Amino acid sequence: MTDTFRLTLAQLNSVMGDLPGNAAKALDAWRQGRDAGADMVALPEMFLSGYQPQDLVRKPAFVADATRHLNEVIAATADGPAIGLGCPLWPTGAEKPYNAYVVAQGGKVLAEIVKHHLPNYKVFDEKRYFESGDVSGPYVVNGVRLGTPICEDAWFDDVTETLAETGAEIFVVPNGSPYFRGKQDVRYGHMVARTVETGLPLAYLNLVGGQDDQIFDGASFVLNPGGIQAAHLLSFEEEIRHVDFARTEDGWRAQPGHLSPQPEGPGADYRAMVLALRDYMGKTGFRTACLGLSGGVDSAIVAAIATDALGPENVHCVMLPSRYTSEHSLEDARGVADRLGVRLDTVPIAPAVEAMDGMLAPIFEGRAPDLTEENIQSRIRGMTMMAISNKLGGMLLTTGNKSEVAVGYSTIYGDMAGGYNPVKDLYKTDLFEVCRWRNANHVDWFKGPSGEVMPERVISKPPTAELREDQKDEDSLPPYPVLDDILKRLIDEEQSVAEVVAAGHDRDTVKHVERLIYLSEYKRFQSAPGARLSQRAFWLDRRYPIVNRWRDPS
Repeated sequence: MTDTFRLTLAQLNSVMGDLPGNAAKALDAWRQGRDAGADMVALPEMFLSGYQPQDLVRKPAFVADATRHLNEVIAATADGPAIGLGCPLWPTGAEKPYNAYVVAQGGKVLAEIVKHHLPNYKVFDEKRYFESGDVSGPYVVNGVRLGTPICEDAWFDDVTETLAETGAEIFVVPNGSPYFRGKQDVRYGHMVARTVETGLPLAYLNLVGGQDDQIFDGASFVLNPGGIQAAHLLSFEEEIRHVDFARTEDGWRAQPGHLSPQPEGPGADYRAMVLALRDYMGKTGFRTACLGLSGGVDSAIVAAIATDALGPENVHCVMLPSRYTSEHSLEDARGVADRLGVRLDTVPIAPAVEAMDGMLAPIFEGRAPDLTEENIQSRIRGMTMMAISNKLGGMLLTTGNKSEVAVGYSTIYGDMAGGYNPVKDLYKTDLFEVCRWRNANHVDWFKGPSGEVMPERVISKPPTAELREDQKDEDSLPPYPVLDDILKRLIDEEQSVAEVVAAGHDRDTVKHVERLIYLSEYKRFQSAPGARLSQRAFWLDRRYPIVNRWRDPS
């Protein structure tokens, strides 16, 4: 009877659909585990295919190709430790594939575990993509009985209880668990409960990396019974960690290991946005990015995120001044670019604005200037930036924060133009906190410089779109602390108008904000994807019809 068991946790970043690349990463992790004397090397949920594959996994040719690569991995790992690998499996005759976890050793499959509880909320639609499988029993690796509840299966007590009752001694839990603020506490709560209920140790292994709007933050951990932490892996970074378990009189116990510090609050959000942009760019084949740098706080933080994700040599900023642009804005844009070390060009839009005014004068004759002329300026800027993107090959980043996206304080085909928006799920008041965090902090994997990368004036000055004389955002919107509290209540918490008013807000202001939210739905349908930081991000978390006459009567 063996008294020790070494488990290698491979917290790695897979690329959606890159079957040969993901298989190669799995094999490299397996070799590292073999060289370290591991009994088993575990990779996260759906690692071979990438996660979430959405309707791609309903394509038989894709699952067949994934199965071929799985078989190649099994054959290549015949001489050494067992390997556990998440992948889709589609049995003959089944209507849909399974979200599966295959464990193999000696060139043979030891177990095919299939996910039982399929999440179907927030960003998850697994009942659309996968078949629910029966609860799988334990399997044996080098004399140790392991139980593997796949992600959601460990959030309920029935699967782990069944595994414990049928002889499991250690839980290995592969996950594709996306980030949102406070997610760590949610995970801990569920996993601690499983160790308390069963009296078994648990290794929680999560994906890391960005996939479209979702960010997998890693932060894998190992718990002993009672929820006592034995190891904690890095957040937002790849890591391969060897974890030793020892047999005791009370059963198997993980040996104490390193507990990596875990970021929280604005620091976690900022890391998430950097990782999301880096992977969205890299995984779609873009090396460089461009953006309009206005001298305001939104474009400044996006420039910082892009620089930390891609390196200053790969970020191209452009100042697009109009006759309403202040000298402060010009100075602040230069201050941000100089601190970050990025290229900054200036392209005045006045000639194009004058040309458009002349072109439209016969049609607009007799009508006073209004929002139309403001939008023309924004759209000329968007067209200019798209031309630069097309000609030079960099992805255009858009910079609208969640407060603006929520109420439509943005111009479709203008400042909304772009391929990705890193701050799409960051309210304005939260954005200020993130800016101050970045000015005071730096992480070794950021590619940008340390120190203050945004002048304090950029953060503290009154926000303005500078599309008319002396314009301020608060001319059209409530002050951002008021607006953001209303938005968080209406959107993130789904409160009624009456509940928001009861919290201390003016009813007319709340109804005005509600109206803007619903009227802006069509804009959000055409907006760029962006990093998901909350549980009510615009896209999969919150899906409302464009045509909708209902308004809260309360």
